[in-house]
Amino acid sequence: MANGEAVPTRRTRRRVAYAIGGVTAVVAVAALLAALLVVRAGDDDGEDQTVAAAAAVAALVEAVGAGRPGDAPTVQPSAEVQAEYDAAVAGLGEEMAVVVTAGATIVDGDVARAPLRTEWRVAGATWSTSGTVELERVEDDGSWRARWALASLDGRLGPGDALSVERLEPERAPILDGAGQPLVTPTEVVVVGVEPRRTDDVDALAAELERVLGIDGAALAARVRAAADDAFVDVITLRRTDYDRVRDQVRPLPGTVFREESQLLSPSRGFARPVLGTVGPAGAEQVEAADGRLEIGDLTGLDGIQAAYDEQLRGQPGLVVHVTRGTGDLDPAADPTTTVPETDEAEVLETIDPVEGRPVRTTLDVTVQNAAEAALASESRVAALVAVRVGTSEVLAVANAPTGTTADTALRGRVPPGSTFKVVSTLALLDDGFDPASTVGCPATTVVGGREFRNAGGFALGDVGFRTDFARSCNTAFVELSTGLGPDALTDAGVRFGLGVEWDVGLPAFTGSVPASEGVVDQAAATIGQGRLLVSPLGMSMVAATVAAGRWRAPTLVADPAPENAPAEVPLDTGHAAVLRDLMRAVVTEGTGGALTDVPGGEVSAKTGTAEYGVEDPPRSHAWIIGFQGDIAFAVFVEGGESGSGTAAPIAAAFLTALAGG
Repeated sequence: MANGEAVPTRRTRRRVAYAIGGVTAVVAVAALLAALLVVRAGDDDGEDQTVAAAAAVAALVEAVGAGRPGDAPTVQPSAEVQAEYDAAVAGLGEEMAVVVTAGATIVDGDVARAPLRTEWRVAGATWSTSGTVELERVEDDGSWRARWALASLDGRLGPGDALSVERLEPERAPILDGAGQPLVTPTEVVVVGVEPRRTDDVDALAAELERVLGIDGAALAARVRAAADDAFVDVITLRRTDYDRVRDQVRPLPGTVFREESQLLSPSRGFARPVLGTVGPAGAEQVEAADGRLEIGDLTGLDGIQAAYDEQLRGQPGLVVHVTRGTGDLDPAADPTTTVPETDEAEVLETIDPVEGRPVRTTLDVTVQNAAEAALASESRVAALVAVRVGTSEVLAVANAPTGTTADTALRGRVPPGSTFKVVSTLALLDDGFDPASTVGCPATTVVGGREFRNAGGFALGDVGFRTDFARSCNTAFVELSTGLGPDALTDAGVRFGLGVEWDVGLPAFTGSVPASEGVVDQAAATIGQGRLLVSPLGMSMVAATVAAGRWRAPTLVADPAPENAPAEVPLDTGHAAVLRDLMRAVVTEGTGGALTDVPGGEVSAKTGTAEYGVEDPPRSHAWIIGFQGDIAFAVFVEGGESGSGTAAPIAAAFLTALAGG
């Protein structure tokens, strides 16, 4: 806290004006007599008088803390006391709180005094003041009453003074990548708008802006017609580089207006957008959730990390506390020499410096994220790609296809895993004593519990080794093997890959659901990644990472502040992990992952998947592939993709090629 005028640098100053409403109060005073409004002395004994006067002080402290000093035993009329107090604090806002504590009461005949310390809390900032309350003993009944004065709370205040505050906004802290470099930085933008009075043809203008900028022309036209003639109707906010490309097309249009600003933005428009989130003006919903920390129009995180860690990133606003001096008891009519101070000029009473925000560090790698974004750039369907570091389980990339939706499918998707789940099913079989060198038949169809299961496309391999069944993703082989597993076998195996386990990456994420089987049909469907199984791309990337590392370790996306209570690592049986790595390598060399055979950067191991969904005949399907190359594990998901091998695998190949600089 520093007195005097503060000189802002890059801070935003704004006067805050409120109507007085309910005032939150916290009162701390010893021996508080809450119900005591008029306190009488027991006798003339000095000790009794001190106790009685102290009780009157306590009653005043309670009343002030509750925002109702007029309810205290005061010399002045109650309404007068309350009116002055209300006028004095109106400019501090409805969420203002005071904590008042009283020191020892000293009695001197019919007068008493007690020091008061007042802690003022406004918009999260705090400052303390001191004053002295004076009391008088009333002659007719011997009771003690406080002589109300604003100076009792702050010795610098006088009669009729009014307080107000001006906020000092701190610099918002950046979101950092895994190397500690900012991912979100101040970026020049141009806000394109329309001023209704500047155009004679709203529909023509809206249609042209729709053509050039890709916005909804009809919706814009409706907003323009509903706005005031001199309003600035936002159309779109463009990075300076994007604006420069369309400048010559939009600037000459009658009605367009432009505003230059600086906003916190990621390296590119789509770069990890659902993860990083956006910053914008706070609305009623954000203000209500912030519990007094925000006001309408404050810049705040709206989603992603920006919202989840808003308080840390935003920091603590500071305040300049102003006092506008009142006329007090001065009466120029009675005394022509009296000078009445100007009441509309405020002076600075306190300056509380803002506390800058603290960065949030992620594990994202810009190179890996860019490669993931590039691999999904041309995908028009909902799709996601997640990459993690095998050795540490750090999430290196979280990419979602640029479909225009802000949904974070990569972290929060809840979809069946299809045949990528055969990695988990194989671990369950190995735990049950299955010999991976066994020959397992692969017919085109098989029946379990009265339900027919088939291979994608109706292929059949005959009696072949299990390695071939896995590499070619034979459903019927796995379905027939499922009948030997217990109802909890897949659930238990899933836990060792982190599926359905409680873990926290720093943002909401779906860890998966692998329920116990409810009969042979449910078990058979689950073994090939269908039925009631649900996973996210993040969860399946960890399946691949677990195989590569030989152990499951909880993934991390937000490294600082680190999530609490991370679950313990879960090792895989060394022999089982080796078998799974060999089988996943076979998928690439002799199975459905052939699209990854010649990618640069070293050998790739993978498992494709096609997950059927819906009621159509034939059913629609999601496309999957999971895998690893060196220290990078990945998962690719495409909603409504045709097949893992034909849709997801080429995206993975493009990702690994871009990562290798190809």
